[in-house]
Amino acid sequence: MELKIYCDGGARNNPGPAASAFIAELNGKILYKGSLFLGVKTNNVAEYSAVVLALKWVKNIKEKNFDKIFFFLDSELVAKQLSGEYRVKSKNLQPLVLEIKNLEGEISLKIIYRNIPRNKNILADALVNKTIDENE
Repeated sequence: MELKIYCDGGARNNPGPAASAFIAELNGKILYKGSLFLGVKTNNVAEYSAVVLALKWVKNIKEKNFDKIFFFLDSELVAKQLSGEYRVKSKNLQPLVLEIKNLEGEISLKIIYRNIPRNKNILADALVNKTIDENE
């Protein structure tokens, strides 16, 4: 069985007020929604932070009724960097990538990152904007 996680992050004015969010789905039903206001950050930091937030949530699930996790991101850069297709050159993103790789190791499940069009990530995007709106 597959867990689907839709992640998004955003920063207004880049850098600016930023938030990360994710929506977890299992069998077509929303299992969990999570978001976090980040303060003033860049868009890329917010995108990576959404993956960190989701992986921390997955790590704490007691009963994992799935054997594979698909992450869907509208950031092609983040999806391809986490898949290993692109190198992470930015020094400020490398600690987030390391944290993600460490969390992946602790979870010990197959994790696949996929890039999707923005219009397929509407719920996570709305949650990012709501979180920024509530904290500005």
